[in-house]
Amino acid sequence: MTATLPAPRAARYDDLMQIHSPEFQERARHALDDPGLQKALGRAKEGFQVKRAAAVAGLPEFEALRDTAADIKNHTLANLDFYLETFAANVEAAGGRVHWCSTADEARAAVLKICQDAGARTVTKGKSMISEELAVNEHLEKHGITPVETDLGEYILQIRDEGPSHIIAPAFHLNREDWEETFRRVHTDLAPDRVFAERRDIMAEARIKLRQKFLAADVGITGANFLIAETGSSVIVTNEGNGDLTQTLPRVHIALASIEKMVPTLEDATSLLRVLARSATGQDFSVYTTFSTGVRRPGDLDGPEEYHVVLLDGGRSNMLGTEFQDMLRCIRCAACMNHCPVYGAVGGHSYGWVYPGPMGSVLTPTLIGVDRAGHLPNASTFCGRCESVCPVKIPLPKLMRHWREREFDQHLSPQGVRSGLGIWGWFAQRPGLYRSATGAANLALRLWGRGQGVFRSLPFAGGWTAGRDLPVPQPGGTFMAQYARRKRRG
Repeated sequence: MTATLPAPRAARYDDLMQIHSPEFQERARHALDDPGLQKALGRAKEGFQVKRAAAVAGLPEFEALRDTAADIKNHTLANLDFYLETFAANVEAAGGRVHWCSTADEARAAVLKICQDAGARTVTKGKSMISEELAVNEHLEKHGITPVETDLGEYILQIRDEGPSHIIAPAFHLNREDWEETFRRVHTDLAPDRVFAERRDIMAEARIKLRQKFLAADVGITGANFLIAETGSSVIVTNEGNGDLTQTLPRVHIALASIEKMVPTLEDATSLLRVLARSATGQDFSVYTTFSTGVRRPGDLDGPEEYHVVLLDGGRSNMLGTEFQDMLRCIRCAACMNHCPVYGAVGGHSYGWVYPGPMGSVLTPTLIGVDRAGHLPNASTFCGRCESVCPVKIPLPKLMRHWREREFDQHLSPQGVRSGLGIWGWFAQRPGLYRSATGAANLALRLWGRGQGVFRSLPFAGGWTAGRDLPVPQPGGTFMAQYARRKRRG
C-alpha cells in the first residue's frame, strides 16, 4: 500500500502553532513514496520553469528590472516606519481604516470584530497566505461565521480539509482525478453522470457552486500583493477574477497584509508587477491586477461601504536590521520553489507549515523559531537556483546557512552531526594534514571502487547512499590537488 502524506492545515484555531516542520524527514519520505504526488510534481519543469524562461527571454531588461525591484524593497525596508504611517494616513483619507496588529492573536481578533460588527454570517475569501498563517477560517468558524474560499485551488482544498502546498498554486499536489473524485463526493446535488472531459468542466462546476456565495457574502477578505503608501491602495493579482468579486460585491472589504508588503509609490508597484507574473507563472501580467483604494464613492457602480486593512507584524519587525532582513524583500512569486530540486522531489506539505521551499526554509524559522523549523534550512543542496531566479535577488542560500549556524550554536543539531563537524573542523584548521587525509581517502575510494563506476552503499555514509549513488573518484586527486597543479603551470 502506498504511503500517503497527510496535508497539514496551516494552523488550527485551537493551536495556532500546529507545526509539522520537525517531521520534515519523515514527511519527505512519505512524499517520495506517493505516486500521485510525484505525478503532480513532474509537471513543474514543463510548466513553471519553461514558461518563466520564455517570459524572461522576451524581456531584455529583465535583469535590470531585478536590480530595480531589489532597490525598491531595500529602500522601503530602510524607511518602513515612514511609509507605514504614510499609507495609514492615505487609507483613512480615502475613508478606510488600518488595524495595527503586532501578533496573530490581535489580527484574528480584528478580523472577527469587523465581521461581527457587520453582522456577517458568510464571508468570501480570495487567496491569502497571511490568512493561512493566522488560521482565519478556523477562527471565524468557531464564532459561527462561514468562510468560503473562492480561489479555485483554495476552494477544493477547503472542501478536502487540506492546506496549500504551494504559495501561488495551492492545489499543486493534486491531479485531475483528485479534483473529479472530490467534486463528485461533495457536490451530490449535481447530476451523478456528469462528465469531466476537460479542465474547464472543473472550473465551470466550481463557478456554479460559488456564484451564490459571492452574492450572499456580507464581508469579503483578500490578501494583498502590495500596499502603496502614496495612495493608500492595496493591490491583488489573480488569474480568475474571484478577487475582484470578493472585494467589490460585499458591503465590507478586509485586506489582510503583513508590513513588508509596503511599497512607496504607484510607479514602484508597477516596476515590481513587471517581474512578479513573469517570475511566478511566466505571464507578462496576471489576467487581473486590481488596485483598491478606500470605500465606494458617490457615483461608483460597485465597491465596499467599508474598507479595512488588517496590518500584521507577526515577528517581521524583528528581522529588520538583522542578517535576515533581505527575506522581507520577498514578493511571494514562488520562483524559488518552482526551481528547487528539493521542493520538486517532496512537494510543499513536507515542509510542515504555511511557507514551503527555499523561501519557507528561511521565513519559517524566523516566524516560529529554529527549534521547531531547524530541519528546513538543512533541506537544501545550496545549488543556488533559488537565488538565481529570485526577482528581488534574495540570497536564499546564504540566509539558510545563517540558520544552520544558529541551529549549531544552540546545540539543536543531532550529536552525530555536531561530532562530525567537530572532526572536520579539527582537520580543516590543519591544512597540511587535511590535504593528506583527503588525498588518502580519495585514493582509497578509487582503489575500492575500481571497475564499479559508482558506490551504491558505503559504511558511515548510509544517509547519502540510501537515496543516491556516490561516484567513484577519478584519477587526478582531490580538487585542491588539481587546483595546485594548474596554478603551478600558470
